[in-house]
Amino acid sequence: MTSRAKSRRAAAAWGAAAVCLLALAGCSQGGVAKGANAQAGADAKAADRPTPADSRTGSTPKPLDTPAGAHLNIADGQTVGVGMPMSVTFSHPVPVAQRGETERKLKVSADVEGSWSWVRDRNLLDGQRVDFRPRTYWKPGTNVTVRVGSSLTRHFTVGRSLVATVDVRTHMMKVVVNGSTHTVPITAGAPGMDTWNGTMIVSDKAPKVYMNSKTVGYGDAYAGYYYYAVHLTTSGTYLHQNPKADTYAGHQNVTHGCVGLADDGTAKHFYDEVIPGDVVTVVGSRDTVAPGNGYGDWNVDWDDWRAGSALT
Repeated sequence: MTSRAKSRRAAAAWGAAAVCLLALAGCSQGGVAKGANAQAGADAKAADRPTPADSRTGSTPKPLDTPAGAHLNIADGQTVGVGMPMSVTFSHPVPVAQRGETERKLKVSADVEGSWSWVRDRNLLDGQRVDFRPRTYWKPGTNVTVRVGSSLTRHFTVGRSLVATVDVRTHMMKVVVNGSTHTVPITAGAPGMDTWNGTMIVSDKAPKVYMNSKTVGYGDAYAGYYYYAVHLTTSGTYLHQNPKADTYAGHQNVTHGCVGLADDGTAKHFYDEVIPGDVVTVVGSRDTVAPGNGYGDWNVDWDDWRAGSALT
């Protein structure tokens, strides 16, 4: 069962400037979750630390203004998975001519090679979202500080590594947690309603989500609550408990595009172990998820990711 739209729109406007110890990112809203966590830290703000005096002149540099209407997708003190991008969104589109100036106000301190990139979010206009991701997945235990101008600061930590790979051809999911591997039977999208291919990052999760097929163009196919829902894309892809998985997991793909897990405790176990920022990669399917459909940033190769920065 799934809450994803039938139509497959591609949205991809990306870019970035390679930097060490600096970074930043954009945000994705999540579907119709009941009881889901709100986008972490979307409206919270914290005062930046004072800027030290310039030792050469004795003067204090003017602090960078915070871009108007800027929101960050990570809460202060949060622990995230190794795939989490830092995502900043704006209340209004940033004109192309102003994007370089905006990027200079967005700084992340971390021991990592990373880059900014402007992303065309599925639900926003061009110029309303800019993301940061490392060249490769974050190293567990990395401490990160993000500053958006002078008045918005976040400190967060990268937790243990969890990378799940869903193979729609074998109907199995391999879950690797800090090098330890276990496999889980799954059922994915039926032919014609294929699960997105590519890498998706967990944006949030909810004990139950109301899904209605009418909202995504599938008529009266389904309407009701589905449990232990791990949110993967803005268009409505979830990895969740599905009664059909009791029969078909490990054997056949029968959903409307989501990844279904059995209700014998399998779905709850996976739900309990994942956190926002964990990685779910689908292989063997068809169309690749767009960068702006949730956190699809990792589907862009490194050179293209860097090329979208206004500072290159």
